[in-house]
Amino acid sequence: MQTIYEAAGGTQGLSRLATAWHGRVLADEIVSHPFSHGVRSDHVERLAAYWAEALGGPAAYTERYGDETSVVRLHSCTEPHEEMDRRAIDCFDQALDDVGPTDPVRQVLHDYFAWATTTSLARYHGAQEKVPDGMGIPRWSWTGIAGSI
Repeated sequence: MQTIYEAAGGTQGLSRLATAWHGRVLADEIVSHPFSHGVRSDHVERLAAYWAEALGGPAAYTERYGDETSVVRLHSCTEPHEEMDRRAIDCFDQALDDVGPTDPVRQVLHDYFAWATTTSLARYHGAQEKVPDGMGIPRWSWTGIAGSI
């Protein structure tokens, strides 16, 4: 069976999606706030590598940038922000419109991003020091979470 990574167009497809999402986020008055102090020049590349690994592709994110612990710590520096999360998901759905994957890939990508935004990355809001060391990037399958953290 084809992985979600493959069905989404592999590294190139996820890079296009990351570029489209990032552009939409920066244009959104609420979701752009975390980027208001600057954006890493390799943010889109890192994001695409992270999604690729989570969706069944190569482990390039872990090999180059770090593990899930570093990602969750980065996203744990604030209190919950439901409106920002909802708008980030809306930006993701609009980015899906921009790059054009169709169902069932589109729905699976939406479900993954919504889960990652509201569950995986939101587990330790305001508590970076409680994020455990050594967490692996969660794997997402056609039916949902496939691997433990």
